Amino acid sequence: MNHIIPALLMQLALSPIDWWLGAAFAIAYYLGREMAQAEYRVIQRYYSGKRANMPWWGAFQRRAWNWDAVMDWLLPALAVCCVASTVAIFKV
Repeated sequence: MNHIIPALLMQLALSPIDWWLGAAFAIAYYLGREMAQAEYRVIQRYYSGKRANMPWWGAFQRRAWNWDAVMDWLLPALAVCCVASTVAIFKV
């Protein structure tokens, strides 16, 4: 929940260009952040703390993710998509 406001601010900063561009930027930022954290979690738990032991697809493993991590990118993604959709519908 605490990532929604910064995501909306990122979107707002790019709104003079395009609201959907701002949404894409915020989604990419938080998805990348959570994927990096997932990599660190899986490296620590399953690969002896060494990145070299992890396969390239390590961050995509189900065991690398938890509910909080999924919500940390999904909720901001939904929020910025709702704003962009609203702006597109009402041509604000």
